Amino acid sequence: MLYQNVFRKKTLFQASLLTTITCLLFIFSTTNLFGQQRIVKSINTNWQFHKGEVANAGDRSVSWENVSIPHTWNASDVMDDEPGYYRGVGWYKKTLFIDNSWKNKDVYIFFEAANQIADIFLNGKKVGSHIGGYNFFSFKINDFIQLGEGAGVTANEITVRVDNTHNENVAPLGADFTFYGGIYRDVYLIAADRIHFDLDNYASKGVFVSTSFVSADKANVLIKGAFVNNNAKAKKLVVRSVIKDAEGKIIASKETAFKSNAASSNSFEQRIDNILQPKLWSPERPYVYNVVSTIVDKETNQQVDEVVNALGFRWFSFDANNGFFLNGKHLKLVGANRHQDYPGMGNAISDAMNIKDIELMKQMGANFIRIAHYPQDPTILETCDRLGIMASVEIPIVNRITESEAFYNNCKQMMVEMIRQSYNHPSVIIWAYMNEVMISPRYGDKTPERDAYFKTLANFAQQLENLTRKEDSTRYTMIPFYGNFDVHYKYGLTKIPMVVGWNLYQGWYGADINGFDAFLERHHKEVGDKPLIISEYGADVDARLHDFTPTRFDKTAEYGNYYHQHYFKAMMDRSFVAGMALWNFVEFNAEARTETNPHMNMKGIVSAAREPKDVYWYYQAHLLQTPVIKIGARNWTLRSATATDDNDSYCTQPVEIYTNQNEIEVLLNGKSLGKIKADFGVAKINVPFSNGNNKFEAISVDKNVREKDVVDFQFILLPKKLNSTKVPFSDIHVSLGDERFFTDTKENIVWQPEQAYTPGSWGYIGGRIFKLKGNDRLPYGSDRNIINTDLDALYETQRVGLEQFKLDVPDGAYEVTLHFAELSTDKQAEKLVYNLDKNAGEAATAEQRSFDVFVNNIPVINGLSNTNYLLPVTAYSVKTKISANNNEGITVSFKALKGETILNGIEVRRVY
Repeated sequence: MLYQNVFRKKTLFQASLLTTITCLLFIFSTTNLFGQQRIVKSINTNWQFHKGEVANAGDRSVSWENVSIPHTWNASDVMDDEPGYYRGVGWYKKTLFIDNSWKNKDVYIFFEAANQIADIFLNGKKVGSHIGGYNFFSFKINDFIQLGEGAGVTANEITVRVDNTHNENVAPLGADFTFYGGIYRDVYLIAADRIHFDLDNYASKGVFVSTSFVSADKANVLIKGAFVNNNAKAKKLVVRSVIKDAEGKIIASKETAFKSNAASSNSFEQRIDNILQPKLWSPERPYVYNVVSTIVDKETNQQVDEVVNALGFRWFSFDANNGFFLNGKHLKLVGANRHQDYPGMGNAISDAMNIKDIELMKQMGANFIRIAHYPQDPTILETCDRLGIMASVEIPIVNRITESEAFYNNCKQMMVEMIRQSYNHPSVIIWAYMNEVMISPRYGDKTPERDAYFKTLANFAQQLENLTRKEDSTRYTMIPFYGNFDVHYKYGLTKIPMVVGWNLYQGWYGADINGFDAFLERHHKEVGDKPLIISEYGADVDARLHDFTPTRFDKTAEYGNYYHQHYFKAMMDRSFVAGMALWNFVEFNAEARTETNPHMNMKGIVSAAREPKDVYWYYQAHLLQTPVIKIGARNWTLRSATATDDNDSYCTQPVEIYTNQNEIEVLLNGKSLGKIKADFGVAKINVPFSNGNNKFEAISVDKNVREKDVVDFQFILLPKKLNSTKVPFSDIHVSLGDERFFTDTKENIVWQPEQAYTPGSWGYIGGRIFKLKGNDRLPYGSDRNIINTDLDALYETQRVGLEQFKLDVPDGAYEVTLHFAELSTDKQAEKLVYNLDKNAGEAATAEQRSFDVFVNNIPVINGLSNTNYLLPVTAYSVKTKISANNNEGITVSFKALKGETILNGIEVRRVY
């Protein structure tokens, strides 16, 4: 694990080393400042990688790619149209030039993570293996490295075999996220004096700091750990621990003398009591002290090792009726879950990117994060410490378990690793495990095997609970359950953890959003002795899709806003709900998902590119104490729709403003639209957008508040009558079988929802909206990945059986583009592991169809069918040129030859 202010990463390393030397000046005036220090340096650059198995890393016939760490071999294949991604073996190798002066040091290699099984070799000899893709691990390598005589360095070759193949004995077994392979976090070399703090304690710091008592008046600190003396003779040593405030001032210290035998390990425990008037750690003021632990050789008076740990003075508790308390004050935990990937990079991202996510969360006003579903980069908890965000951290047991001793032991190992590696972070308040493990059991319904499985599951949960409390009695434990109350209650799962987490999606996967409120009340009534956290809730939002009368599962921003506003109010109204972590803070990769933005879970309130959606600003308006005024739909600044008035002057559309002000005034192009009162953080107004640029402003009515927001909306007004002279027709883009606006920002196009034809305007004649059979959650269309396009949202909807599409455009030359995709197919869809439809993934019945298409009676397409261009779930388009004459406009006609006609989208552009 990183050593704060000393064991820093990459660009911070040199600054950290300087900090270390400076700290010594303050700590020990009698210590030789040139005493030996631990050396820590990254070895991230100049690696070589081979995808696949390698019998001999030195085989010249094997091709190697130059890479740097962090690295994953799944950065690209998780986003292509080919189902699945590479889960197998990858090899890494690098020449290490090791300083010959390290001959008298203990040398370690330290990995922050490699997914998921790693075998380490040095100079052809196996150093060790690590199982699990998300915790740190390290190995002592003195017996494997080669060092020369005198000054200089000696070349050594390290090779690493990493395997992310599915393994029934390694968690996670299956989940709605991508299991990226590779060495995707930093790698370090550590050279320590022969006397040093324990470097073999599950890659932890070997020093553990806790607060045995904290109040506003005083605090007690307990420092425990171990050190080794690997010298050939006994040593007289002193372990010193110094507590320094954020300004570097020493406020307390303790030292313990030891006579350490040769080749021995020594435990120590130091208590520093009665620290008066401690500055408390909280979200409002995350004051962090440092505990600097050092070992001094009394014979030479030299400092031989140092470890720095963060220390936050805080106390907290959960209450089943009244929620969460921090430092004696009631506080509602509000925050989000977070996955660790980034588009085009997978999970091999930089420290800065990790830090940015937590800073974005803090800027929203969050005070809580559920780090799901696995321990993440050390910068995450470091940043939580610094910014004041409380954390729940968990091991990656997701969806199900394997009933084997190997699986149980691997999970227990992960639990111990996680706790010891993250023990010293004041931000951590909960250790968790077993996310939704009863959602997809190995056995069918109502069988003796299923019953036995659940009982085994409960027994294993109790073992993990006991292990966790033994490792750390200062934090709470939690199991996040999915929303089947009865099964968890029946098998006693709700009795095991100290805090119950519920992952609830009523109104999304479940039809009735009010079922969420009822579930909260049921928990409080039937499990009234257990504190409650809503550990997941969310709705997919594709920020390109909009509908002013949204429907469950339409993926629109408007439904997402409605969903979150309902859930947030329900939780805030109930004091027994201790906290909430929305799912998810950032959109993340889930390779098996399809839908409108394939391979992405779109429940993030921040896009994969880290652009906030409306819901982010809604939470900010509720959580920040400073004035907030934020205009919604700022991701939808390019709009297009038909004029509302007969004079084609404007189109009225609603806009939400998120604010913690009681009242705001709104202006459009400098003209006031009036004052609006906010209702639970939301002020709504209908805005008359005119053609062109619309400057929309929202300002506080309170003269003491200077906060305001401005958004420029570019509006393309479509005339009510296409032959309008005031707004001449130029182009239109229509998504058939769709009730949503779809903005394609790449093409600067707004796709209109379909409408029935009326004279003088445009629309379809005949047919019906396509709805995927057997998928009750979708209001219309399909959720299949459409091949050969990025416009899945367009091709996933269609009108079936239509006769014509008419546009009463003025005379002129036009370009017409028709879009098709066969959605009724027996091609098997991949089943998702999470609670989608009971029929999700099942093959639909393939339709056989063939039809002709005419544009103004000209045959443009003959016999379009499943035997030629209409391949299953594959985009197909045809563009043609046509003239409109004699005020007859454009008529696209469909003639069925076999089965029914279809149309997914149409574009018409006036050429001249």
